[in-house]
Amino acid sequence: MIENLDIKDCLAILGANHIGRLGYVFGQSPFILPITYYHDPEEKCIISYSSEGHKIDAMRRYDIVALQVDEIKGIHNWKSVMIQGHYDELTSSDAKIYLRRFADGVNKVISKNNQQTPQFIKDFSNKLDQKGLPIVYRIVITEIIGKCRTA
Repeated sequence: MIENLDIKDCLAILGANHIGRLGYVFGQSPFILPITYYHDPEEKCIISYSSEGHKIDAMRRYDIVALQVDEIKGIHNWKSVMIQGHYDELTSSDAKIYLRRFADGVNKVISKNNQQTPQFIKDFSNKLDQKGLPIVYRIVITEIIGKCRTA
């Protein structure tokens, strides 16, 4: 039976994971890509970063985006959360603060889930190895919905 998740369960799933699928629009086409993210419960936003490219160009043009996070244990045992929100690019000292918050948050999630403690942000994301400064952004959440199926 498929049921709705309450907001508490949705927030728990967002906070317990660090990989999601970002949905955005470029031109007339939708795109969905995996990203590493951190859910900041205090600011009610998703924090991530990327290098310059297609995804960033698209979100700069059309700032409405979605993020889906799943926990799948089997065909009759899964939970899925989707947030909708607005892309907000951060600059200067804000970008540095949020990038640090992102790194610390993802590190905590990985440590809790995998009993591993990454030493550096590059241990779980390679975007800093690419040329140019990273584009740090947040998704300001406007809606959260979740579904689950249990046997």
